Amino acid sequence: MKVKVLNLDGTSAKDDIELSDDVFGLEPRADILHRIVTWQLENRRGISRATRERSDVARTGKKFGPQKGSGGARHGSRSAPIFIGGGKAHGARRREFGQSLNKKLRALGLKMALSAKAKEGIIVVDSLALKDAKTKVLKGSFDKAGWNGKVLVIDGEKVDEGFARAAGNLSGINVLPAAGANVYDILKHDTLVLTKDAVAKLEARFNG
Repeated sequence: MKVKVLNLDGTSAKDDIELSDDVFGLEPRADILHRIVTWQLENRRGISRATRERSDVARTGKKFGPQKGSGGARHGSRSAPIFIGGGKAHGARRREFGQSLNKKLRALGLKMALSAKAKEGIIVVDSLALKDAKTKVLKGSFDKAGWNGKVLVIDGEKVDEGFARAAGNLSGINVLPAAGANVYDILKHDTLVLTKDAVAKLEARFNG
């Protein structure tokens, strides 16, 4: 698949890039993408904390009052739920929400997410280097290129510092290195912008 390389303002950079069909030319499957997104979101959830019940609190187990004659109820332990510092009755249990997923399926899901964006019209730019790394300048470039809504920009080994600083205050624009590319972030953005370094890194990631 041949794609024209652009500059950050949407103008042509006068060269093309060949995208691997093994990475960007697959037919997306909704069931696989759904499994990957569910796996990602479940693994982001924290472990729910358990409450301490009668067996967990550090209170004496000694019978602290006589069985009869006090005029009150009969109690055998300070760890009963009705006492301050006692265990919780029917408390919450510890729950873990993490899931496991096969590496090959995760890799296939990422390739399908990239292929889905390629069908919609993936954008490849020469680099993210800016002469004037300012938010106003970058916003003007994006407006000129027509990249509106949620935009995900993926760079190579690491994100260009000037671009990351300029994009930091722009709403809806997120930046990732190629190693951080994932299905959920790719699918939830309207526009996917890759640098040539990002394309090389992603293709090497699957071919290596």
